[in-house]
Amino acid sequence: MKRIGIIVLIIGLVITLFTGFRYVTKEKVVDIGNLEITRDQNHTMAWSPLLGIAVILVGGGLFFFGSKKE
Repeated sequence: MKRIGIIVLIIGLVITLFTGFRYVTKEKVVDIGNLEITRDQNHTMAWSPLLGIAVILVGGGLFFFGSKKE
């Protein structure tokens, strides 16, 4: 259980430090015969750093109060 707690702590730290990411997709605008026009569409995924802090607290609880058996 302590190993899982450490993994959850690390995930929470990463979520807190990186509060989002961006990715790009291609969108077809015009397609006439051999002529094809595309554009890049930017997307953003963002979350609150409070989510990472909550995950850190859960990981700390698992680490400190988890079962002693392994």
